[in-house]
Amino acid sequence: MQQPMEIKKDTLKKPAKSHRWNRDKDREMVKGMFKFYEVTGGQLSFSFRMYKEDKVERYDLVDGEIYTIPLGVARHLNKNGWYPVHAYVMNELGVPVSRMGQKKRRFGFQSLEFIDIDDLSEDNGSGIITVEKIR
Repeated sequence: MQQPMEIKKDTLKKPAKSHRWNRDKDREMVKGMFKFYEVTGGQLSFSFRMYKEDKVERYDLVDGEIYTIPLGVARHLNKNGWYPVHAYVMNELGVPVSRMGQKKRRFGFQSLEFIDIDDLSEDNGSGIITVEKIR
C-alpha cells in the first residue's frame, strides 16, 4: 500500500516582505490634511516610533492644516484614531448583550496626493457605522 504524500507547511507560505522594505515604505513622505473631529480647530500632540531602530519623534498637528509626514504616521492616525460606541441588543433568549455598534472617529489624515484641496468635504466623523446581522 502506498502512503499519502506529506506536504510541508513551509512550502505553502508566501515569502514575507523584509522588515527593511516595510520600514522604508513607512518612511516615505505623504502630503495631506490633518482633521481633528473631536476638537474642531484644536491641536493634537503625540510622540511616535514605529520601529525599534527609529528615534522617537514628536508631532504637533492642528486641525485643518496641511502637513508632509511619513506614511507610517499617516496610517497610524487613520487606523488608531477612533473609539467604540457600544450598544445593547437582545439575544435569542431575551437577554441584553453588549456589542460594538459604532466607531467614533477622533482624528484622521486625509491624503492630498490624488485629491485637490478644494474637493475635500467637511465631515465630522459621525458617519462611520458598523452593520451586524442579529439572529
